[in-house]
Amino acid sequence: MYPFFKYLHSGFRYIVLILVVAAIIQALLGWLGKKTYTESNRKLNLFALISAHTQLLIGLVLYFLSPLVQFSNATMKDATARYWTVEHLTMMIIAIVLITVGYSRSKKILLPEKKHANIFIFYLLAAIIVIVTLVLSHRGVLGMSV
Repeated sequence: MYPFFKYLHSGFRYIVLILVVAAIIQALLGWLGKKTYTESNRKLNLFALISAHTQLLIGLVLYFLSPLVQFSNATMKDATARYWTVEHLTMMIIAIVLITVGYSRSKKILLPEKKHANIFIFYLLAAIIVIVTLVLSHRGVLGMSV
């Protein structure tokens, strides 16, 4: 089971990355261009949100299957075990919370420019956290997990 979920989680990140980057770019163009907030804007933002949540669910299954996740007294002393047991999970949850808050807040905002600005800021902050966290793994942002 572990190899299946590891490769599923590792591969699915490309879908999440494409959708979140597309949402960020679309929001920036909408914000700066003072464009209306369309149904296609909403759907792209929603699909980015859903893909991030799906990735979280796959990651949670992987969390309990992975030999890299360890619950012992030595976990916090070992950089690799600490990263996979605590840091990766925590930072990814924070990123997904930002995406969720950004999407939820945008639904309540009336002005289209502010909707775009809200999505841009929250999704961009989430993307930065994800990229920094993946860089800290020393496995690369775009490479498959070994």
